[in-house]
Amino acid sequence: MNDSTALVTGANKGIGKEIARLLLAEGLTVYVGSRDAGRGRRAVDELGTGARLLVLDVTDADSIAAAARQVDDLDVLVNNAGIMAGADPAPEAALDDVRRTYETNVFGVLAVTNAFLPALRRSPHPRVVNISSGTGSLAWSADPDREFALNAGSGAAYRSSKTALNALTLFYAQSLAPAGFKVNCLAPGLRATDLNERAAASDGDPAEAARAAVDLALLPDDGPTGRFLSWDGTAVPW
Repeated sequence: MNDSTALVTGANKGIGKEIARLLLAEGLTVYVGSRDAGRGRRAVDELGTGARLLVLDVTDADSIAAAARQVDDLDVLVNNAGIMAGADPAPEAALDDVRRTYETNVFGVLAVTNAFLPALRRSPHPRVVNISSGTGSLAWSADPDREFALNAGSGAAYRSSKTALNALTLFYAQSLAPAGFKVNCLAPGLRATDLNERAAASDGDPAEAARAAVDLALLPDDGPTGRFLSWDGTAVPW
């Protein structure tokens, strides 16, 4: 797939930037999605040959449409852009925080994926990877032996948005399977990113999670679809 083209949203930093870096190393042309042109340009300059800036705000319909018009053919879409607005449990969650989170983490993925479907349908091996979170697993959240069940339902907006994203992943996989698509979601683990204070203080290498995302992006035609996988390749329960 070395003549293939990929788009990574939110690729000017963090896990997204590392995904772009590794896809470039595999020989793909990579559109670096960034809502801020300046930050995106700096990332493209750093990433080097094969990286292309694509100004893309996943919460803005006009921005999505303009970006889609610039991409005729696409083999890989990595929906990486995500936010965490507020960390409260559901009883204290601010509705504006929930709306902001869903606009990026759920509605943004739906809008971007649908906008780029025509380009992906031209690919002989279309792949979609959605960056989710282990905190979006309802089974893990209900498991008393896991830390997710011990934090009194905190981060309800973010965690429920990732649960919704997992559902969308499955539905896309089922709908697009006849066209040869592979659509999967990844739990990247806790990584040193600016998602929240806990992530920023962690020592988790974003490149480790990126490697797992790239493996899903380059799945062979007999690879899995409609799966929720951890960064280490193991299955995550829905």
